[in-house]
Amino acid sequence: MFSVIIPGRPCLTDIVAVDSQPNGQATKFAFNIPYNPYFTEIVVFCLPGTVLPQDTAAAIYIQYPGSDFRFIGALANEKPSAVIKVNTPRRTEAQDEDQMLDDGTSGNTANSAMVTLGISLEPVQVVAPQLASLEAAEKSGATSTSTELVRQTPQQKGMTTKVLAQRIVGNAFNFLASFASSDPSNKGQEVVPLKAFQDWWTKFERRVNMDPTFLEREDPRASG
Repeated sequence: MFSVIIPGRPCLTDIVAVDSQPNGQATKFAFNIPYNPYFTEIVVFCLPGTVLPQDTAAAIYIQYPGSDFRFIGALANEKPSAVIKVNTPRRTEAQDEDQMLDDGTSGNTANSAMVTLGISLEPVQVVAPQLASLEAAEKSGATSTSTELVRQTPQQKGMTTKVLAQRIVGNAFNFLASFASSDPSNKGQEVVPLKAFQDWWTKFERRVNMDPTFLEREDPRASG
């Protein structure tokens, strides 16, 4: 389904499925990439003829030795390829010695260290906020330019999710308010037709697909 190119290296096609659904279809895949020589870009693309399931995106993650997976981008049917810049940490002599001890080998084992690139088929609604946060961080210069991975604390992650949720709810409220009408059978309480919510969701999804970062910029009081 997917392939990867590291500039200056052969095209990678040895993808590994790391899970299996009851229907036999895999949703998570991985590439093992030699750590050396040093690289700062990855090209990820769908192979010709690949069509992702409806309302699904391919989230891309990277894991360096001794670190957790980190979201770095995504593919979709509308965007079947991506050139992604990565901050690959440079290996130190101490890390290479640790690698030799872990492997139980001697000699030049630095070349045996591997980077894992994970690709996960996930709902667009799950991937879009991650992509929006990533793009917003890149535009603001908040992404790390050092060799260290930036890890969010639970508090930071919670605050970001809270703001995003508030803006989604505000967007929905502003859109649906114009459809509210009084219900005489319920003491004049205002009600909103279900179709209005469906119309908002369709419009919201379309806008996220066209501009995943609009919630980062939008005034919560603005109309949906």
